[in-house]
Amino acid sequence: MNNIGLATPEIFLLCAICVILIGDLFVSEDRRPYAYALSQVSLLITLFLTWTIAPDSGDVSAFSGSFVMDKMSVVCKSWILIVSIGVFLYSRDYVNARKITNGEYYTLALSGVLGMMIMVSSSTMLTLYLGLELLSLSLYALVALNRKDARSSEAAMKYFVLGALASGALLYGISMVYGATGSLHFSEIAANLAGNENSTAAVFGLAFVVVGIAFKFGAAPFHMWVPDVYDGAPTSVALYISAAPKIAAFALAIRFLVDGLITAHSSWQVMLIVLAVLSLVLGNIIAIAQVSFKRLLAYSTISHVGFILMGILAGTNEGYSAAMFYAITYAITSMGAFGILLAMDRMGVDINLLTDLRGLFRRSPVYAAVMMVLLISMTGVPPTVGFYAKLAVLKAVVSVDLTWLAIIAVLMSVVGAFYYLRVIKYMFFDEPAEPTPVLAAFDVQVGLTLNGLAVVWFGIFPGMIMAACVAAFAG
Repeated sequence: MNNIGLATPEIFLLCAICVILIGDLFVSEDRRPYAYALSQVSLLITLFLTWTIAPDSGDVSAFSGSFVMDKMSVVCKSWILIVSIGVFLYSRDYVNARKITNGEYYTLALSGVLGMMIMVSSSTMLTLYLGLELLSLSLYALVALNRKDARSSEAAMKYFVLGALASGALLYGISMVYGATGSLHFSEIAANLAGNENSTAAVFGLAFVVVGIAFKFGAAPFHMWVPDVYDGAPTSVALYISAAPKIAAFALAIRFLVDGLITAHSSWQVMLIVLAVLSLVLGNIIAIAQVSFKRLLAYSTISHVGFILMGILAGTNEGYSAAMFYAITYAITSMGAFGILLAMDRMGVDINLLTDLRGLFRRSPVYAAVMMVLLISMTGVPPTVGFYAKLAVLKAVVSVDLTWLAIIAVLMSVVGAFYYLRVIKYMFFDEPAEPTPVLAAFDVQVGLTLNGLAVVWFGIFPGMIMAACVAAFAG
């Protein structure tokens, strides 16, 4: 019963997925929006259950040590669910307008959320891999969900092929680490590698594990799928991919590298430094040349992944907390940016090009102001949360004598300011291509407004999130 009790949120969410999937078969076409309501209720109940069973102190494991509920898992799960609620809210009208089947969309999206929750609470390599594949397979299907769009099918095929290669690399790395340590449990792996961290098999397996993690993050040079998927997938799916999975990818890296392979820190730190520098440089420089706003956000994501990796590679509790804070706040910010694109959608035509944002201030001053706040946060300008997130990561890196890496990150952030400011210029100083106002459902308007305010609020009072991040790695 202890096993079932700790996994209650996941078990409930799985049951909800089954109900929505089966119920969709018996509901008429005009009543299918019920899937949205059930999905939101399911996420809210899952969030409540997560908070209810959260341990007061220490770590609690279940299923023979394969599943763990600790402070990090509670924080990550909570924000994955909160962000997913916002993603579903922003996506609802887009999905309905394009007649994308509601049941399949929400079922796959909830399956991805379930996969993320399993990843976060995994304490063995096998459980973690199963959660990762549940998420990955859901994303492949979501990208291809609009079967009438050739670009979506192409993006899904590229994503599937590259994702299969990355999953194979990760699984091969897992097998090598298992061969070197004789265990799948992260705690036992760390104990067995103590004093033998230079084992050839372990280091060889570590390299493949880092490749798999880099792909799931979308870090350069394993970023090839990111711009194609963001650009080719339905905007609602691109929104989903850009938000909560970043928090899950952070948990993936922490479970593998910190919980299991911390004794080999000197080896994977060098690998992450290379990935972080390449992500910062390539992401920001290539973004300058983009004319598609979704591709610009894709390359921007790659650069932000560089900051998350910087926090992890620091190898300190301060660095892990900063990286978690960055992943959570970036998910909130990216969710809002794509939410604005979905709100601007007109008559079934995707808002994709940068020029589509021209004159947004004249069409909707509120949306333009929210988008400006979000872009300023991505740039890292106070008093937005992006400034504090970058500052926390830079402080953690400098504290371990990697000042040169912090300098590169700052310089690349300055480069990134160029393309963010260009978008702001389009919105506020150019004439709109069409004068019609941008309208959206009332709840979407409220959600986007709160999204923008949250970016400023958490920038002024970052301790509201940072305290939980610090507590997740205390002791």
